[in-house]
Amino acid sequence: MELRQILYFVRVAEQRSFSRAAELLGVSQPSLSRQVQLLEAELGRHLLLRNGRGVEPTEAGLRLLGHGRALLGMAERAVADVRDMDGAAVGKVVLGLPPRVAQVITPTLVSTFRSRFPGAAITVAEGLSAQMREALLAGRLELALLYDPAPSPQLAVESLFREPLVLAASPALAPRLPRQVPVARLGRYPLVVPSLPNAIRTLLERTCRRHGVQLNVVAEVDAVGTIQELAERAQAYAVLPRSAVAGTPELRMARIVQPEILNDLVLASPAKRPGTRLAEETAQLLRELDLSAAFG
Repeated sequence: MELRQILYFVRVAEQRSFSRAAELLGVSQPSLSRQVQLLEAELGRHLLLRNGRGVEPTEAGLRLLGHGRALLGMAERAVADVRDMDGAAVGKVVLGLPPRVAQVITPTLVSTFRSRFPGAAITVAEGLSAQMREALLAGRLELALLYDPAPSPQLAVESLFREPLVLAASPALAPRLPRQVPVARLGRYPLVVPSLPNAIRTLLERTCRRHGVQLNVVAEVDAVGTIQELAERAQAYAVLPRSAVAGTPELRMARIVQPEILNDLVLASPAKRPGTRLAEETAQLLRELDLSAAFG
């Protein structure tokens, strides 16, 4: 199996066409078709199905497509890493961020990145922490900020910011919230929370299970903004990071105590895959961001 064959297959699968892929790659269509056939012969699987509109990946092709993209990304990063050993960091880094984090830090992050690395580029991908974790492990991301990722020997993690979770509700909702709510009393409140495996829900369930508390979940919604809106409309109580509620006059909040539940934002990278110089420099840039002020 050659890297060139992987590249050819990935481009055909992405373009859904041998002719468009050949034009994109600057090779003849017969040569492109031959390399894909050799790859199929080596793997003993059909990777593409021809139809009247072009081609579609088979189940085996879809599996290889994910691996192929990761391999091509690693090869690209390896070349960039060797080339920039003695000069300014160049190339491209791919960073994953949860949507709420991306909304808060991306403007400052991109501005600082462009100033510090004028010869480099950054791609910011947004997704839930569970999705970003899988993308890291699959090689589609080089770095990610994640909320409370599940432990894995394949990931190196470093805590950057810990934020308390709060119980939030409209002032019109009864009973009115006290200043603090012990974990033991959370089961008394009808809650709207994200569905599993959302990091906040996982953390909340783990803490409540440890203290023998059964949550009263009346709705599951994965978007923090929608959860806030439901809470503002007095539909239910919500468990949210403090920064998502602070400064929102339509919501009151009570700090969750006994114990306090802290949402841990970590910087994650693949433990067994060497990062490029640009990725290492970007990680340092992320460490320097004042997250306490950004989420204060």
